[in-house]
Amino acid sequence: MLTDRYGNAISTSSQAARDHYDHGVRLFLGGEFGALQAFEAAVGADPGFALGHAARARAAMMVAQMPLAKTAIAQARALAARATPREQRHVECLALLLSGQAQRARMAVMDHVRDAPRDALAAQLCASVFGLIGFSGEVGREAELLAYTSALLPHYGNDWWMMSMHALSLCETGQIGASLDLMERSLALNPRNANGAHFKAHAQYEAGETAAGRAYLSAWLADYDDRAVLHGHLQWHVALWALQQGDEATMWAAVDTGIGPGAAKGLAINVLTDTAAILYRAELAGLSVGPERWRALSDYAAQMFPQTGQSFADLHAALSHAMAGEGARLAQIAEEATGFAGDLIRPLARAWGAIARENWSQALQDLVPVMPVTERVGGSRAQRDLLELTYANVLMRLGQADEARRSLATRRPVLAAAPPLAGLS
Repeated sequence: MLTDRYGNAISTSSQAARDHYDHGVRLFLGGEFGALQAFEAAVGADPGFALGHAARARAAMMVAQMPLAKTAIAQARALAARATPREQRHVECLALLLSGQAQRARMAVMDHVRDAPRDALAAQLCASVFGLIGFSGEVGREAELLAYTSALLPHYGNDWWMMSMHALSLCETGQIGASLDLMERSLALNPRNANGAHFKAHAQYEAGETAAGRAYLSAWLADYDDRAVLHGHLQWHVALWALQQGDEATMWAAVDTGIGPGAAKGLAINVLTDTAAILYRAELAGLSVGPERWRALSDYAAQMFPQTGQSFADLHAALSHAMAGEGARLAQIAEEATGFAGDLIRPLARAWGAIARENWSQALQDLVPVMPVTERVGGSRAQRDLLELTYANVLMRLGQADEARRSLATRRPVLAAAPPLAGLS
């Protein structure tokens, strides 16, 4: 029996299938383009390779080809009876995720990696802020993510992927120096690891390294395929830094060519959340955002997320609808939001509506109970700065500028020295 690049036994006798699978794993874990094609080649070389079909399902999911993902996981489950117990559990973890059972999938992955810690494609399901821990909607999920990658790290040795995952966990729990050191070691082993470049950008953001971060990421993006899953989101990081440096032209160029609907080729959740966040942060910084941009984004949100349930997407959809004046769409979220943090999304949606009407006292009333637990809505600290800045802006509008400064200084000191808020310098 052959083994994969992490030493796990795999149920194929085809070296070509194994090699294509290993190549696909490397591309997938590195956020590079071509993973789906590699996994297609793997099952082409061995149609009976259960794990190849499971990986094909996972890669299809990440490029929003959900019918293909469901077909592929059904094939994997049908073939898994002839696979090893480790492969069977791997397939079941992914099947749970694809059937919408996120909580059960999370528990299954946590159980599975205790016995098979080097099953990287399964372990990946709970890693990063966009994984099953990150979108759990629970208080303490950042600490849980750190505990998760801390437990896995010793099993991976000098592995660039796990180093980058653990570095992000360090970053999101405030250990910025350690995060940057580990990320540099990871990127030295695989400089084209898009997750590594992404997480380095997060650490540089948290360290306040605006000029250095923008220069690094802009150069790194020059050779990154715009069809790859992280291309649009990395452009968001560049746009954010450009906004902080007052480079409005570069910010809008990034929005129009790599971030917004019709420009980005990544997942709908990234297109929506990144575009809404940069548009509103631009408004907070004092820039003029054309109403047509908000209308287009509201239409996109209504098309791609017609029902609530993905709380991080719902947060940004509500913002888009509020700024576009789409009251009925906003009301649906404010009244009906479900999902892992639906209880927080409802008042946040009401707050966006109040802000759009410039009813600052009502906005504050809706924001106050949410601010202590914003980690529950998902996303990174950099992404949740949208809420931190919104809260500070509301305070400032109510004549409480000193309280706005105190909030940023205590909650997000990286923003306090030069707050990216018009009127709060």
